[in-house]
Amino acid sequence: MARIADRLAELGLALPAVATPAGAYVPAVRTGSYVYTAGQLPFVDGRLPATGKVGDASDLVDPAAAKEMAATCALNALAAASSVLDSLDDVVRVVKVTGFVASDPAFSGQPGVINGASELLGDVFGDAGVHARSAVGVAVLPLDSPVEVEIVLEVRPAV
Repeated sequence: MARIADRLAELGLALPAVATPAGAYVPAVRTGSYVYTAGQLPFVDGRLPATGKVGDASDLVDPAAAKEMAATCALNALAAASSVLDSLDDVVRVVKVTGFVASDPAFSGQPGVINGASELLGDVFGDAGVHARSAVGVAVLPLDSPVEVEIVLEVRPAV
């Protein structure tokens, strides 16, 4: 497979700056052959593109927009992972994605929203991007974000 930096460029993507933690944690931790990211919000240039609950009513965040935000969360998670790796080329596979969707009580399309993250990871890593996943509806997320995503990556041993 092409180098991950090249693949990101082919997709028209660039790793953003890693978001500053909003609490007593770090954006990513490497332990052994794994990298675990903290939950990543869909920050673009330090701002959330939308806030509120996801659902089908006109006063809610549209599920298609939330799906795009889930992809942004995944890209932000890759930036966080990159901060503890020499290169994203060290990723052997995406192991697990956990996605949270701040949901209107009538909304049950969480898997479709989190597909944004899953599809981005598949586009970036190919077969190594296929992963296990949870897509969970929640009442509210930090900063009233519509979505949050965390990932677990298997990586090559450090040398």
